[in-house]
Amino acid sequence: MSDFQLGDTIYQDTLGGGCHWSMRVRKGTLLTLTDVHGGANLGMLFYNPENLLEKYNAPDTLKCQHTFKLTQGHCLYSDMGRIFASIIEDDCGWHDTVCGNLNKTTLAKKWTLKSYQDALNGWTQNGYDAFLVELAKYGLGRKDMAANLNLFSKVVTDEDGNMQYAANPSGAGKKVTLRFEMDTLVVMHTCPHPLNNADEYTVAPVHYALSQAKPVADDDQCKNACGENQRGFKNNDIYYFMSTNAQPVNA
Repeated sequence: MSDFQLGDTIYQDTLGGGCHWSMRVRKGTLLTLTDVHGGANLGMLFYNPENLLEKYNAPDTLKCQHTFKLTQGHCLYSDMGRIFASIIEDDCGWHDTVCGNLNKTTLAKKWTLKSYQDALNGWTQNGYDAFLVELAKYGLGRKDMAANLNLFSKVVTDEDGNMQYAANPSGAGKKVTLRFEMDTLVVMHTCPHPLNNADEYTVAPVHYALSQAKPVADDDQCKNACGENQRGFKNNDIYYFMSTNAQPVNA
């Protein structure tokens, strides 16, 4: 990244609706995600590429920040108490991380199940299988799955506590920017949210762009949102200090 000026776009692309992708993102990278046409759902999982056993932890992410929704100012935690990324910008104001993925069975009940062999690029992919395809590239499988983040999707509860999908919580051009606080394997798909009850299978692309972040300031909103976030950043500091200063063990 040293060849680029701060704020320059290093790489960008658009992930079509009902598609999946993965990439390794370096510490200090910004990932700006844009709902191109509105109505998108971006399922995401995060892993430590140096130790793939360390992955995104939705329960810790919510409980330590005393929230049910995720938005600007929140951090995304690993199951080791470290912070994968911070949400530093958000046009939407609400993102789901409790409802998980659409699977093949649920898709078939909601819409027409179309295979790639029959429909080619018009097939109806589900989020669960989309994640498995990407995870297999890194030697991971079903046992390595975790509760995922669903960006651009809002879920509310009724008086009886039943969760309901809020139709069109996002909109064309809405953006979310993640700042990565550690090296991260990012796995994502653009399959519909599992509670989406649209008449037809939703095909909504998401544009993504990578750039270099500014150093984290002392008054950073995400770092200082709560005491747990401050401890999470400290855990990251200790992790990288130990990794950088580790000495070989004499035989």
